[in-house]
Amino acid sequence: MISASKHLVSSKTLLFVLLALCFVSAAWAGQWTAVGPDGGDVRSLAYDPQNPDHIFLGTSTGTLFSSTDGGHSWARFAHLGSGDDYVIDHLAIDPQSPNKMFAAAWSVENQQAGDLFRSNDGGQSWETIAAMHGKSIRAMAIASSDSKTLVAGALDGVFRSTDGGKNWQKISSSNSEIHNIESIAVDPKNPDVVYAGTWHLAWKTDDGGANWRHINKGMIEDSDVFSIIVDSSNPSVVFASACSGIYKSQSAGDSFSKIQGIPFSARRTRVLKQDPTNSAIVYAGTTEGLWKTADAGKTWTRVSNPDVVVNDVMIDPRNSQRVMLATDRAGVLASDDGAHTFLTSNHGYTHRYVTSIIADKNDLNTMFVGVVNDRELGGVFVSRDAGQHWMQNSKGLDGRDVFTLKQTANGELVAGTNRGMFMLARNASEWSPINNVINRTGSSHAKKGSKTAKTEVRSILTARVNEIEITPTTWLAATSAGLFTSSNQGKSWSGGPVMGKQDFVSVQSNGSLIALATRSNVLVSKDDGATWQDTSMSSYVSSIRDVIVTADGQIMFASREGAFRSPNAGSGWEHMQNGLPDKNISSISYDQNSKQLLATSTETGVVFESQDAGHTWTRGPDTGYPLRHISVVHGRFLAATPFDGVVIQPENDDRSASTGAATRRTN
Repeated sequence: MISASKHLVSSKTLLFVLLALCFVSAAWAGQWTAVGPDGGDVRSLAYDPQNPDHIFLGTSTGTLFSSTDGGHSWARFAHLGSGDDYVIDHLAIDPQSPNKMFAAAWSVENQQAGDLFRSNDGGQSWETIAAMHGKSIRAMAIASSDSKTLVAGALDGVFRSTDGGKNWQKISSSNSEIHNIESIAVDPKNPDVVYAGTWHLAWKTDDGGANWRHINKGMIEDSDVFSIIVDSSNPSVVFASACSGIYKSQSAGDSFSKIQGIPFSARRTRVLKQDPTNSAIVYAGTTEGLWKTADAGKTWTRVSNPDVVVNDVMIDPRNSQRVMLATDRAGVLASDDGAHTFLTSNHGYTHRYVTSIIADKNDLNTMFVGVVNDRELGGVFVSRDAGQHWMQNSKGLDGRDVFTLKQTANGELVAGTNRGMFMLARNASEWSPINNVINRTGSSHAKKGSKTAKTEVRSILTARVNEIEITPTTWLAATSAGLFTSSNQGKSWSGGPVMGKQDFVSVQSNGSLIALATRSNVLVSKDDGATWQDTSMSSYVSSIRDVIVTADGQIMFASREGAFRSPNAGSGWEHMQNGLPDKNISSISYDQNSKQLLATSTETGVVFESQDAGHTWTRGPDTGYPLRHISVVHGRFLAATPFDGVVIQPENDDRSASTGAATRRTN
């Protein structure tokens, strides 16, 4: 049983500023609160048929959010599954008994797997349906004429329940072509009539699955059918979306004709929705925006930004001018004028992959975060009021992912991205590239006995920059093209592969000692990079995520295979396990003020602490969220998460961090 409970989080104070946050959170998230940045991917939307202001939102990481005010604000509601790999593409609520809810999921990690979840108490508790366990469910529908009839489409066929989801039967033949189901529709007047869209055209049964027929007349042969809808007032009218366009049938699927008016580039239509009060109005959510027809498909108009990727469309049944979109990266978009204009509606909804947290050295109220996977809607965000509000601060980054953020002594920000490095001068509004590489090499034309002539080779760094280390004299950048260093605050760089290796994920130094990591190796220099040695590693270490150097010369790294330490600058390695998980360590950091090590894991929300140089570890506070890394900002823990933005330690948590500066980020 997976449970979710609501509780009110009181106002928080961070960085000595009042943070007013009334936030309903799931029990699995403990008392820690997600503070943003708002937005991110949304996969599905559904409303309570008896109270359309009560809306549920499904994500691509098994999390449900809810809104009780018509989508104006959101709160974490529940988490489905034991991990974070479930894509919740479909939510269904029984119109006769809205406390009965269903959520269909498929796994990103194993796309052949998934589950069907059921709640009988309005989402307060959930259970998996045994008959559907392990099935990769890509579509689901409740029959509007009989709410006890549910149909689910999975990769291995079509399944139906006629008793409200208690029992399920496969209604597609095991040896037929009816598999890889992507869309399901049930005739609004006859629950035995079911349409199933597959990765290769569509099928229909008129008798509850006893017999099926291929409905492909008029469709291009290689069409994946993403969405099917049946007109609520006239079941003979059927719309189907495919990779080759949108099709309409006026003969209950016996034949289709292609709808004109939507450009070819926008024809990957993920979802079709009909206005519940006007059957002539149909919305098509595509990978290039939302399209609308007001004449049953004769003409179409794009009514959103073309950059919007639409995953789901929801129309308020009381007021069809209220249209909401579930999108990639932009979160929820809402319109109150029939889709003429849209605004984001993400207050309380945070689904960001945060890589870095920086507390401004000169302003206690200001913090910066870097995010990935959000393209033009991501990059860097800034909060001037301790996390209460966020603004995107990415002009000049051009949609790049940000893997590392650092701040110089004079307050400038430096970002490492998936394509080079950038700097934001203090009080500037736009990032500037700092990717000039100047390598000096000996000339092959120098005369014998003379001094070797030097040749400058200039280039522009376009590689992925995983980490930047800033010291008083040198800047170091671990990139996919090698290690690069700068002695003039990023104005120019030199470097490249080291010891034949170039794809570096992390770098840190302490004095003249530098540790430089690939996914499977740690290189060490004891003379400020003049010479290097390849340390002896365990052969099974294949996914290093972070390396640190402590003040006493120890080197440690976090990896998928666990955390390791070398007390002698890389001459030998020990697997740290005494109180620490033996695998999936996402970060190790050293807090100078408390003189202790901190470690995090993507498998648990616990912050692990060591006060004896990693020999033993104790469990610190439990955030309730999978963690990328932990930061200590003026005595308070802040954590960066893979999917939930920045989370903050509750004010009354007795496991507070020692007062100190922010710890370092991880890749």
